[in-house]
Amino acid sequence: MKKFLLISIFLINLVGFSQKEYYEIRQYELPFNSPENILHEYFSKVLIPALNRHGVKNIGVFETLGDPIPKLVYLFIPYDDVYHYGNILKELSRDKVYLNSRKFYDSVPQSNKVYNRYNVSFLTAIDGLPKLIKPKRKSNVFELRIYEGYSEDAVKRKIEMFNKEELKIFDDTGLYSVFFGEQISGPLMPSLTYMLAFESMQERNANWKKFSADPNWKRISKLDKYSNTVSDIKRTFLIPLNYSQL
Repeated sequence: MKKFLLISIFLINLVGFSQKEYYEIRQYELPFNSPENILHEYFSKVLIPALNRHGVKNIGVFETLGDPIPKLVYLFIPYDDVYHYGNILKELSRDKVYLNSRKFYDSVPQSNKVYNRYNVSFLTAIDGLPKLIKPKRKSNVFELRIYEGYSEDAVKRKIEMFNKEELKIFDDTGLYSVFFGEQISGPLMPSLTYMLAFESMQERNANWKKFSADPNWKRISKLDKYSNTVSDIKRTFLIPLNYSQL
């Protein structure tokens, strides 16, 4: 009986955990005059189709707004859960179509390298938004925000703030959420990352003003339990590439 109870508890915890998506965010830094068409060909014709075949949907590909140097390209891959991520790695390692199709990408010489380096962050979705929301309309501007906390507890309290109250205020004021995730691996830990989608910068600016003026936001922002939850904010504006699925 005790063994059965332990197994039941394990399965309940496993199901609860798997209900929240698992996100991979890659940031590629491209050298000046990079042959970036090779990277886009690999993403659009090889990697993304392979991921789609194995059940990964809504993959986002973005570049930073403007013309920064070095250029940055972001790849966002959502998985059903962490176990799905592990299975996908196995599937790709034995997918002959994928492995044969990527040979042009693997044969790029050092003298013509596509990127300098790329870094990867892994996130688990928060309880208040356990699965991403694909924008239902044409979105031309995506805002990626990283909230760093001075401690793990600070980040947990900020996530609680989103889960219990702030996500609703976002919805009420036109801050259209795509995903929210707590970082579990990668740079800038401890932190949480989220993405918003807008039709234009004008809409974005107007709706953030609505948020700042919202009485519920003013109320919760003064609560002691949510004080000192964010020590730094990093914000990046992104535009989706024509083959992005978001």
